Amino acid sequence: MTEQEEVITLVDEEGAEHDFTVVDIINVDGSEYAILLPVEEENDEAIILKFTHDDEGNELLVDIEDDEEWEKVADAWEEMLAEEEVE
Repeated sequence: MTEQEEVITLVDEEGAEHDFTVVDIINVDGSEYAILLPVEEENDEAIILKFTHDDEGNELLVDIEDDEEWEKVADAWEEMLAEEEVE
């Protein structure tokens, strides 16, 4: 049986819905991040969002505001991809 891709729908600031394929979920420095690819867009550039929780404990995905944090997560994901190619 093949592994089924997980697709999630995110809502932007204007209320528009966008579907993303979950490529990977990684842990960096104790935080979890989702690597997502747009389902319907022509560009295949992945986005990285951070898992967090709201006041009621609901899980949310948010933009990474800190450039240093974003670079660290992007580098970790690139290292994981490089290791997979070697194997």
